[in-house]
Amino acid sequence: DGAFELAAFVEKPDAARAREYVDSGHYLWNSGIFMMRASVWCKALRALNPAMLEACEAALKTARQDADFVRVDAEAFAASPSDSIDYAVMEKLAGNPALDIACAVLPLSAGWSDVGAWDALWDVMEKDAAGNAVRGDVCLEGCHDSLFYSHGQRLLAGVGLENVMVVETADAVLVANKSRTQDVKKIVARLKKEGRALTDTHRKVFRPWGWYDSIDAGERFQVKRIVVNPGAKLSLQIHHHRAEHWVVVKGTAEVTHGDKVMLLSENESTYIPLGHVHRLANPGKVPLELIEVQSGSYLGEDDIVRFEDNYGRN
Repeated sequence: DGAFELAAFVEKPDAARAREYVDSGHYLWNSGIFMMRASVWCKALRALNPAMLEACEAALKTARQDADFVRVDAEAFAASPSDSIDYAVMEKLAGNPALDIACAVLPLSAGWSDVGAWDALWDVMEKDAAGNAVRGDVCLEGCHDSLFYSHGQRLLAGVGLENVMVVETADAVLVANKSRTQDVKKIVARLKKEGRALTDTHRKVFRPWGWYDSIDAGERFQVKRIVVNPGAKLSLQIHHHRAEHWVVVKGTAEVTHGDKVMLLSENESTYIPLGHVHRLANPGKVPLELIEVQSGSYLGEDDIVRFEDNYGRN
């Protein structure tokens, strides 16, 4: 019923070959959608890219459960070759009939776009009469065929711009020519090479118990907005290099402070000196929200010693 047996798979052909394929009308373009049993996929990997399978198996073997997450071993997983399914398996599959893995190709016409770049997002968004796609608090004057995406609480203003992408978030601002949005990955690669923390974590960080947003920082201090889910609690812990001041702005906090346990309501606060055992919990039915001011010589997230933790973290 319209299915084909895979004859060959060519990932990212050069421009001349791609044009030849399209013009002939005898080739199907890979949509990136694959379906198979897990056992078949493992069989293919074991034969065609064993290093990838071995690294993933090792990462799972020492994985730990963290609430509704499974956290694989980072070092073992990083040992896996960095490759796509296309290069790792599909290009090799048709040339290995001894594997006895059948591969059928089905034509699909579904108007598909994976919205993998900012220009693709502009394509699918509603536009004004000048061809601008807008989201958030945006004010434009004389702009055409552009995307203005404001994710934060600041006003994003554009004047006399054409064929550009402007994306504002709490972490960074991107301004790019609409035809060059794929090159964002080059910026990401440079940031990783420079060791920028932004490539590993965002300003707003989600945890099993809720989330926190680092709203301000300076020399020897940092301010966070912390939200703890109903019934959740952070680990029983100490910090060697920082003290903390908590101000409750919504809900009720249960605070363990050394050998004491106290309840704090809205507009109440407490101070946790450096080196003191402490814990924060939400015993209520609504989210607990507080402002935390950290001060000290080192404010990194790794300055923490956990004694008890509901989520199996060290």
